[in-house]
Amino acid sequence: MVRKESLDMMQSHYVNRILLGDCEQVLKFIPDDSFDLIFTSPPYADQRKSTYGGIKPDEYVEWFLPKSAELLRVLKPTGTFILNIKERVVDGERHTYVLQLIQELRKQGWLWTEEFIWHKKNSHPGKWPNRFRDNWERLLQFNKEKKFYMDQDAVKVPVGDWSQKRLLNLSETDMMRDNSRVGSGFGKNVSNWLDRDMVYPSNVIHMATECGNKSHSAAFPLSLPSWFIKLFTKPGDIVLDPFIGSGTTAVAATELGRNYTGIEILEEYVELSNSQLEGIQIKIPMIAEEGGNYSVEEDEND
Repeated sequence: MVRKESLDMMQSHYVNRILLGDCEQVLKFIPDDSFDLIFTSPPYADQRKSTYGGIKPDEYVEWFLPKSAELLRVLKPTGTFILNIKERVVDGERHTYVLQLIQELRKQGWLWTEEFIWHKKNSHPGKWPNRFRDNWERLLQFNKEKKFYMDQDAVKVPVGDWSQKRLLNLSETDMMRDNSRVGSGFGKNVSNWLDRDMVYPSNVIHMATECGNKSHSAAFPLSLPSWFIKLFTKPGDIVLDPFIGSGTTAVAATELGRNYTGIEILEEYVELSNSQLEGIQIKIPMIAEEGGNYSVEEDEND
């Protein structure tokens, strides 16, 4: 059994740090069950050739599986893995490497729990001979166990203007559970929405693509990792991004009072990540103690 003092010493080497190297190799030095959330966007197939070399679509699954095996090991049983990924077009049709990867991850031991869609609200128009511009990306949710930590209240959204008209004059069926007319077994009680200002969101996330960092070829907006960090972690938890890039996930974690670990294979992006972290206001994380209580621990970024 590893002693607590040894765990604390090991954590000091990777918590709130951006580590240089291939995540497949770096993760081997991190203990089992270390992270509460893994949020990442690895290089897509045949993308970022000038920076990451590009991975052929036919080789993508084979390339990713050794990395996901390490991710499975270092994720806590109550943790969640969010994978931002998108198919690409090859020879006029969508390649199936994402679908193949999902199947292989399930064989590896992952549970494919949910799929979120990121709708890019402000994407620019475009035209191609046989398709329209991509306006969305996948965020695949995987877990180790069926019971995992999730705080749905943390991501509630305003109920919306529709309620002002829809709830103004309720019918008799609106005051009870009204089963679906198509026999699906689903039903609703519309009156339950009265006097509600906030409601739970859907699995379609509407966010702009703009981000503050223009120095990385594939940076996503800060609001994207922030949303999932609020949903799947508590203050003081540790968030891992094994393809940290410009450090957006680490910035989001820090601003929300979580700890982070980033891994990046390119030294220039390690430096970029650290520079992004230097200028943000650090919230003191709440460190979990035995019995479920929390204590404040002084913490500084290196």
